[in-house]
Amino acid sequence: MTEGKGKIIPVLIEEEMKSSYIDYSMSVIVARALHDVRDGLKPVHRRVLYGMLDLGVRPNSAYKKSARIVGEVLGKYHPHGDSAVYDAMVRMVQDFSLRYPLVDGQGNFGSVDGDSPAAMRYTEARLAPIAEEVLRDIDKDTVDFVPNFDESLKEPSVMPSLLPTLMVNGASGIAVGMATNIPPHNLGEVVDALVALIGNPKLKPASLRKYLQGPDFPTGGIIFGDEGIDEYFTSGRGKMTVRAKAHIEEMRGARKRIVVTEIPYQVNKATLQEKVAALVRDKKLDGISEIRDESDREGMRVVFELRKDASAEKVLKDLFKHTQMEVTFGVIMLSLVNGEPKILSVKDTLMEFLNFRHVVVLRRTKFELDKAERRAHILEGYIIALDNIDEVIAIIKKSRTVDTARVNLMKRFKLSQVQAQAILDMRLQRLTGLERKKIEQEYRELLKLIERLKAILANKALRMQVVKEELLQLKEKYGDARRTQIVGKKAKKAS
Repeated sequence: MTEGKGKIIPVLIEEEMKSSYIDYSMSVIVARALHDVRDGLKPVHRRVLYGMLDLGVRPNSAYKKSARIVGEVLGKYHPHGDSAVYDAMVRMVQDFSLRYPLVDGQGNFGSVDGDSPAAMRYTEARLAPIAEEVLRDIDKDTVDFVPNFDESLKEPSVMPSLLPTLMVNGASGIAVGMATNIPPHNLGEVVDALVALIGNPKLKPASLRKYLQGPDFPTGGIIFGDEGIDEYFTSGRGKMTVRAKAHIEEMRGARKRIVVTEIPYQVNKATLQEKVAALVRDKKLDGISEIRDESDREGMRVVFELRKDASAEKVLKDLFKHTQMEVTFGVIMLSLVNGEPKILSVKDTLMEFLNFRHVVVLRRTKFELDKAERRAHILEGYIIALDNIDEVIAIIKKSRTVDTARVNLMKRFKLSQVQAQAILDMRLQRLTGLERKKIEQEYRELLKLIERLKAILANKALRMQVVKEELLQLKEKYGDARRTQIVGKKAKKAS
């Protein structure tokens, strides 16, 4: 290996390979594959959301072409392939992939049958209302900004997310030598668990099950047994049996049919039907005479019509045994903590989020206090000027230049440069009695606000109270009913 001009340093190839591989794997882990424990996002998701905010495609604005959004993200923040950015955005639209989609899409963004989304030139998107909770207070110095790839712009290193994204939307990613697979959970339950931890940080992981039952998949389904849930709550790893939701209906002529209304998370509906058809053709599955997909906008409905002599219970048992109507979901709660990959229990993951929210509230409060104090300082100047308005006008009229007027005002009324400048910039309409009342009222309200912000800054318990209140407001606004059912104490595998 050469260093400088003509200087050769002998290096063992094994050592060089080892260090280079570790550098490469860490760069993949941190910059691409794993979600941050704080905002629950990978860099590409963060950049898509920030790029959309930059473009102004908020929930109440018009949709914008996906190609325009992808171009914005590529050009400013994410110097990789356009398909990587579009694929990440597509997943954030799909209500069968994310429990709480962060992007509101218009057009074909794929389906639970595994259909590909339309090309980005055809689809349109904007931020979903819940995404505003991920971006909330980003302009209030709540997070650090870092230079983008060419150092021409700044991008957030993490989002100041009020939404516990990692827990509610889950995560999946394959890095070098490690993988993560975090199931989605119900927002209301996650907030209840966070509130319980604010009240008692020493709660045992098992006690959290009172508040957070377990995974809540966007596609519903039934989880059999809670041993796996207890395992990953405690250790960050576990396995669960997830089944489709099916029932048996009577038909004419003493025949029956099996109707599937929910399938396990990440199972392709079309592939599932093809697999069943192949098993029937190969005589490995007996009793099914017809397979029909009656799904529509109202919901999923896959029908397996049975022959007259078939036992519906036996066919259903065979379907669970031989197809993806029953799957094992393996949980690995791996995420980035301070830039390093770690497997955390559910409690540790929630505590990391609470610590992050505490920092966000602290930084936001400092920002708001500074802003309020600057405004109060200007209002104090206004009040002094209004109390001595005739003298102020006389000083301004006598002064030859703006600079002289500013200096004279500062000397006469002991004002700061900022106050004197504000008085000079003041419009004449502010001299009316009504405007004066408005200034005095704003000043009184600001003093109350400053007092409250100082109290929050001085007391951690008050800051945690703010965190709690904001989380409860989030639950009230976006909380919904659980979709996945959890049944039985022990996993009952189909045999």
